[in-house]
Amino acid sequence: MALSLPAIMRTTAARLSALYLLLFALCAVLLVFYMTSLSARMLTAQTQETINDEVLGLARAYQRGGLPVLVRVVEARSRQPGANLYLIADANGQILTGNVQSLEPGVIETEGWTTEPFSYQRFGEGELDRLRSGDQAAPSTGTSGAQSEGEKGHNAIALVLRLPNQMIMLVGRDLGEPERFRAVIKRSLMLALGMMGLGGLLIWFFVGRAALKRIDSVSDASRRIMGGDLGGRLPVTGAGDEFDRLSENLNTMLARIAMLNEGLKQVSDNIAHDLKTPLTRLRNRAEATLAGKHKTTDYRQALEGTIAESDQLIKTFNAILMISRLEAGYSSETAGPVDLAATVSDVVELYEPVAEEAGVVLEATVPEAVTINGNRELIGQALSNIVDNAIKYSTGAAESPKVRVTLERAGGEVKLSVSDNGHGIPDDADRARATERFVRLEKSRSQPGSGLGLSLAKAIMTFHNGRLDLLPANPGLSVVMSFPSRETH
Repeated sequence: MALSLPAIMRTTAARLSALYLLLFALCAVLLVFYMTSLSARMLTAQTQETINDEVLGLARAYQRGGLPVLVRVVEARSRQPGANLYLIADANGQILTGNVQSLEPGVIETEGWTTEPFSYQRFGEGELDRLRSGDQAAPSTGTSGAQSEGEKGHNAIALVLRLPNQMIMLVGRDLGEPERFRAVIKRSLMLALGMMGLGGLLIWFFVGRAALKRIDSVSDASRRIMGGDLGGRLPVTGAGDEFDRLSENLNTMLARIAMLNEGLKQVSDNIAHDLKTPLTRLRNRAEATLAGKHKTTDYRQALEGTIAESDQLIKTFNAILMISRLEAGYSSETAGPVDLAATVSDVVELYEPVAEEAGVVLEATVPEAVTINGNRELIGQALSNIVDNAIKYSTGAAESPKVRVTLERAGGEVKLSVSDNGHGIPDDADRARATERFVRLEKSRSQPGSGLGLSLAKAIMTFHNGRLDLLPANPGLSVVMSFPSRETH
């Protein structure tokens, strides 16, 4: 997707790249000026030290033999190759000896170090320039006409001294080598600055644009999801970077939202279909009671039936609310250490009269103590629902109906299973559907109930980070509640 420059600069990646590039450029420019000035100071100090050493040597020569020895030494050193400058002039500034042919005006008029680098020409360079240009005029040996020539010459710094006989001695050093060194440093730093800028642009082009494309793909997927495509997911490239981790987390969140929306849709549909029958029955009973003349006992029976039917509806709504709260991960119930053995014993003791009345043998195989992290009331409610279903659906299915509750450890889990020898649920698809809300299989239509018992048990197991499995018991059905052990929970 092509973007204009203003649109690109509104992106975070482009702004960060521009800020980093600006920061690098400022640092590089400051580094260029700092290194250039530092090298200039170091070279100037080194040059001045070299000039001082030369002056000391010439001073010792002057002390040994006076002006004649000094002139001979200056002439000898002037003929040696190197960057040092030597000049002896009279009191009027006329050059007498040395390797300097001309100077800028005013250089030797002030004693001491020259304040600024000055231009000069070495001995013989002016004559060579005139030969090259065809000018055969006589050379000047003074300093008066050297300004135009000196401007085309070299640069140097020097120490100007007044001798006792008012003669002038200049000892200096050419700055060509330091200037070349400074130029090399400046070019190197400028090249480094250019490479940094080019590198920043390349990094933005290859890395920043890739990040922008990733962000654009995430934005496109988000717009599709907001447009109603709840099955859409954010792209994951498999690189394992921050974008992939963010996309994976958001996809997990979207899957959770989709599951909750599907559950909400199912609840709405189930309420519309499955709760319509008891409400219609409740209304018909009240209408039939009011239709004719009845005795007081008839009205009382009708009201008692209405209350019983209302209580059943309230239980159904409470179960739906509890399932929704548990599936959403929000519940006011607190978790703590729970002794499953004691919970199983309490539930079995509670349902023993019910089982005995139905002609079902209820047995339990429970160790001394098995402790997990959970909520005792929720676990007891789930186990009660499962035991109640096992007693109801094993009645009349065998000559000696039996329900067995077993508690055991298996690896890193604690398994609580309720098995019966009834008809069971032979079909795998029916066993998967049995835990959905308001689902009642054909063989269970004759039994009272709302189809929420196993749904609530499944929601409770999800709340406890466990699972609910429906397995064939051959014959019958085995409902297994698998809890993580207390150490791994």
